[in-house]
Amino acid sequence: MSALFGLIPDTAAAAIWAMVVASLLPLVMALIAKAVGGFKLADNAHPRDFLQRTTGAAARANAAQQNSYETLPVFLAAVLVAMLFFVPQSIINTLAWLYVLIRIGYGMAYIANLSMFRSVLWVLSIICCLMLFYLAIRISI
Repeated sequence: MSALFGLIPDTAAAAIWAMVVASLLPLVMALIAKAVGGFKLADNAHPRDFLQRTTGAAARANAAQQNSYETLPVFLAAVLVAMLFFVPQSIINTLAWLYVLIRIGYGMAYIANLSMFRSVLWVLSIICCLMLFYLAIRISI
């Protein structure tokens, strides 16, 4: 059975693509922060200084970028551990792509300043990771 209503094939490649997309989300958030904040070519000499001076939606996009980097290692480890312990690929793919979709929503909620919704999405994304670890543990017992 294919993952996410038949949209994702039951192959390891689908989980790997989810990891690639999740790894690119911080970059997307940084690009949004720069675009909204009015980044100019001259700002490229010190882009972190530029991002620290931003306010409003640009600052929130930068914060979403930072949080994306913070949760990424947990997600990558969870997917790899689940694959290592032979959790059914359809489950891995479903949870991996669900994580990616939730994190996209998280970034949008952060930029839109929907703090409570953002926090709920953060918890849901971590639950995806924890479920992958839990399933790997259950299989290894």
